[in-house]
Amino acid sequence: MKFIADDMLGKLAKRLRILGFDTAYPGSSADSLLLRTSREQDRIILTRDTGLVKVRGARALLIHSKKLKEQLREVLQDLKLKITPEKMFSRCALCNGELKKVDKESIKDKVPPLVYDLFGDFTYCPHCDQVYWKGTHYEKILNEI
Repeated sequence: MKFIADDMLGKLAKRLRILGFDTAYPGSSADSLLLRTSREQDRIILTRDTGLVKVRGARALLIHSKKLKEQLREVLQDLKLKITPEKMFSRCALCNGELKKVDKESIKDKVPPLVYDLFGDFTYCPHCDQVYWKGTHYEKILNEI
């Protein structure tokens, strides 16, 4: 299941990506772009726009809450999605690209020296050049879930 989030749901898009769900987030965009992308890429639109969910033929889920945790709960419950450990942290939170495990030595110049010394496992997004490791953000998200 793939998603496209409207411009009111950027934090939700990022969190869904972290959990391993393919979630496009074009930022500020017209409803027509969301609808077209949804059809062309077989994505469900996540929106807080009541008018958008009423558009004939739209595959959209109306998100009621303004709070991230509740928004996430809405998506997971309404669509009966499961969070699986093997999918978590498999997508780039910034661009939605698929992360690749990389050899520690290959990212030496891309992370601070202390991070390089303290951590052993790294993933890399070849689309936007972002490097990830299991730091405090990792533990925080696991505790949240």
